Amino acid sequence: MLNNMIEPVKFYESLIKAGSGEIVIGVPDSLLKNFSDYLSSFLPKEKHIIAANEGTAVGIATGFYLSSSKIPLIYLQNSGLGNAINPLVSLADPEVYGIPMILMVGWRGEPSIKDEPQHVMQGRITPALIDSMEIPYFILDNNDKSALNIPDQAVNIAYKRSGPVIILVKKNVFSKYNSFTQQPYSNKSKLNREYAIGLILSNLPVNSTIFSTTGHISREVYEYRVRSKQDSSSDFLTVGSMGHASQIALGAALSKQNNVMVCLDGDGAALMHMGGLATIGSSGAKNLIHILLNNGAHDSVGGQPTVGFDVSFTKIALSSGYKTVLGPLIEENAVASSINKLIEFNGPTFVEVRVNRGARPDLGRPKELPKENKIKFMRRLNKDLNENDSNG
Repeated sequence: MLNNMIEPVKFYESLIKAGSGEIVIGVPDSLLKNFSDYLSSFLPKEKHIIAANEGTAVGIATGFYLSSSKIPLIYLQNSGLGNAINPLVSLADPEVYGIPMILMVGWRGEPSIKDEPQHVMQGRITPALIDSMEIPYFILDNNDKSALNIPDQAVNIAYKRSGPVIILVKKNVFSKYNSFTQQPYSNKSKLNREYAIGLILSNLPVNSTIFSTTGHISREVYEYRVRSKQDSSSDFLTVGSMGHASQIALGAALSKQNNVMVCLDGDGAALMHMGGLATIGSSGAKNLIHILLNNGAHDSVGGQPTVGFDVSFTKIALSSGYKTVLGPLIEENAVASSINKLIEFNGPTFVEVRVNRGARPDLGRPKELPKENKIKFMRRLNKDLNENDSNG
């Protein structure tokens, strides 16, 4: 199968020939990394836009079509379809405004293909979910000799129906784009993220409860506990639902106001649902500590850039109502001393820590299932719970 991989440049050229792809809006996906690497190398910044979330990508695509009559291209992971459903069916649908667009969707969790627990159900229901939105779709498979004809068919249907068409992309479809070079990366921090996480966890108040965001951050929290031979029952590893870890932490903070609740967040996740900062800031949750590990990249799906270094998270947090805001912190001593004193500050508290991009190639994954993590986490946090209360 791997020998039949599609070259990203050839597929993009087939899209352009068909009439789509002059502008590309995407939310990074590991299955589509090779394709997006090509786009990052070939297209100027104003033609390849990495959106905060999938719904905003549909909005940008809509504006482009309205002002140009040209069909935009969007790429995303199937886990992001939930963010896109509202504008797809209430804005772009033929029964509303009728906005033609092509969406390339990475099919994580495809049945019979081994994947992580958070992708299994999503992968299983993806075709049915697309069907329920009444959006025509094609499946891109590298064994299909007519794969390069799909863009032409998809664009024709998009024009005819005046609405979205989806190209569902299987795993290992695109070959590596060998000419890809990372975009310029400026970060004054010398801190490795995994080391910074260990530094933070070792300096937090004893018995703090941790909520870690999707991707490498949760995996590195898990590895720290294993390496340090520490109990991990205080850690809720948010393996899915990107961008929502801070809100999970907020819900817990409002419920257990005498417990220190800490969210370890990422810049891509925070940007995806930025409104969550305003919710936390206005909540009055004095026991919530929101720590943002900012490396300016979607590190867990390929290192594509975010606008994490172009915006001021600390100013946003301050204007959102956080009572204490620290950072950006870039030095080890500053991180250690600041984290050690957090319990003294009035919350909600926001701390930005700048870290470097990249992770160990042998970075492990949690061995326990998400439900097992939930059960031991709830038993620690709610010691009076009966077994049936937490095993749901």
